Amino acid sequence: MGARTAVKLFAVLVILLVFDLSVRPVQAQQLGVVQNAILTIATDRLFAGSAFGQRIASEIEAESAVLAAENRRIEAELTAEEKDLTLRRPDMDPEAFRTLADAFDQRVQANRETQDAKARALNQIGDVARGEFLVAARPILEELMRESGAGVILERSNVFLSANTTDITDLAIKRIDAAIGDGSNLTGPLEQ
Repeated sequence: MGARTAVKLFAVLVILLVFDLSVRPVQAQQLGVVQNAILTIATDRLFAGSAFGQRIASEIEAESAVLAAENRRIEAELTAEEKDLTLRRPDMDPEAFRTLADAFDQRVQANRETQDAKARALNQIGDVARGEFLVAARPILEELMRESGAGVILERSNVFLSANTTDITDLAIKRIDAAIGDGSNLTGPLEQ
C-alpha cells in the first residue's frame, strides 16, 4: 500500500469517526434521554413534582388542617376549664382544689400526648407514601438507565459538580406520572 492510499484510508477513517460521533448525540436527543454513564436525580423534587407526591402533600395538608382545628378547639376548652378552676379556687378547700388541679393537669398531658401522636402519624404516612413512590418509580428509573447506557443514578445533592444534562428528574417525573398517575391505585387515601 502506497503513501497516497494510506493517507486516503486515514482520511476516510477520520470522516467516518467524526460522522459517527456527530450522529450519536442526535440519536440520544431523539430518545429524549442523555447518553451518559452517570445520571443524577433530585429525589425530593422527583417526589414533590410528581402527581403522586402532590396528591400525598394535598392529603397531608388537609389532615393537618383538621388536626390544627382540633388542637385549637381542645386549647379553647382547656383554657375555659382552667379559668373556671382558677375562679373557683378561693371558695374551695385546698385539698379539693389540688385534686381538681391534678386531674386537669392529667387531662392536659393526655391531650398533648394524643395530639402529638396524631402529628407523628401524619409524618409517618408521608414517609411511607414516599417509600411506596420510590418502589413504584424504580422500574421507570431502571428503564431510563438502560436507555441512556448509565450504570448509576446519583442523588443530585450529593454530587459536587456535574453538567445539567445528566439530571433526569424532569423526564423521570413525566414518565412516572404517565405510568402511575397520582398513585391512588397504589396507596389509596391516607389512613391514620
